[in-house]
Amino acid sequence: MKKEDCFYVGTLVAKFSFKGEMLVKIDSDTPQQYTALESIFVELSTGLVPFFIKKCQLHKSELLRIKFDTVDSEAAAEALLKKDLYLPLSLLPPLKGTQFYYHEVVGYSVEEEGKIFGHIEQIIESGAQSLFQVKTFEGKEVLIPIHNDFIVAIQRDLKKVVMELPEGLLDL
Repeated sequence: MKKEDCFYVGTLVAKFSFKGEMLVKIDSDTPQQYTALESIFVELSTGLVPFFIKKCQLHKSELLRIKFDTVDSEAAAEALLKKDLYLPLSLLPPLKGTQFYYHEVVGYSVEEEGKIFGHIEQIIESGAQSLFQVKTFEGKEVLIPIHNDFIVAIQRDLKKVVMELPEGLLDL
């Protein structure tokens, strides 16, 4: 499995027991959706490696307590600390309306006032506000805050994001 065919789930952040249980910091608003997994990919130096899950449950509110079939000791768990976890993109639930996954809209065209002015090159996630990095047809790079008030529609069939932007934002 290639990393580009997967989405990031979380990171193994701590050992939980001497029997190999570990805690996972999940990158999701709904960590309970991951408690029924049978397997998950762990990013090792050799690439993504599947690990089968023996037990998985919520731990406090934002963590998962996970036990892999092949991790039976504190030392084996220690070797996996700080490793990232991934799942295939096919396991993501489809979103509707103006909801979208960041990886989904990269390459989409951007339209405002009925005119397509560029394409999303990447999503910049830094600080408090994520941004669309848009390459305009004039060759200019524009950064647009990803904000619900600016997104009118996500037209998946046309691979287009329709936006209503504050006056002058594209001139910056």
